[in-house]
Amino acid sequence: MFSLQDLLGPQQGNEAVQEISSNVGAEPAAVNTAIQAALPMILGSLANNASTPQGAQSLDTALEQDHDGSVLDNLGGLGSMIFGGQQEAATPPRQADAGGILGHILGTNQAPVVQEASNESGLGAGQVAQILMMLAPIVMGYLGRQKQQQGVGADGLGGLLGGLLGGQAAAAPQSSGNPMMDMASGMLDRDGDGSSMDDIASMAFNYIKNR
Repeated sequence: MFSLQDLLGPQQGNEAVQEISSNVGAEPAAVNTAIQAALPMILGSLANNASTPQGAQSLDTALEQDHDGSVLDNLGGLGSMIFGGQQEAATPPRQADAGGILGHILGTNQAPVVQEASNESGLGAGQVAQILMMLAPIVMGYLGRQKQQQGVGADGLGGLLGGLLGGQAAAAPQSSGNPMMDMASGMLDRDGDGSSMDDIASMAFNYIKNR
């Protein structure tokens, strides 16, 4: 399954998991399991959002304005930015506005994501909700940094996300047995043919073509 270590690299991924674990009061192994359950759905939802010109432009604007990747340079302070401390400002910076980011990414799918990640990890729904609140800014920060480094515009975001999801989908059977992967695949199956692979390939092709 796809983890933060896969996304960010072992060192930064482990740092993120440790920070999330300390903030939600759960063992890193359980937190990692919850992240692995939720991450494909978050990426799948982002890819779905980027599948239309309007959605891609909206995501591109959000990344351009609010998510330059700097959040990844201070993972140890992410919990304070999101949840605040006694000396922290009441309003977090936009790059750490977890509620707003999650609402934009998942919309009404937040509850099923929380429930499935809770089932997979054994953590309570409240803990999983906190995990998602910390996970969303990390994902957006990563995408923002990749956008900058690779010179990706709105028309290339679908391909960038398709590239992240492609390895997982290629390794999975048509029904993976994992409800979260199946939900993510269903959201990516834009032409309704029962397979997300052609849609992911199209995203990747468009990304390469527009570079």
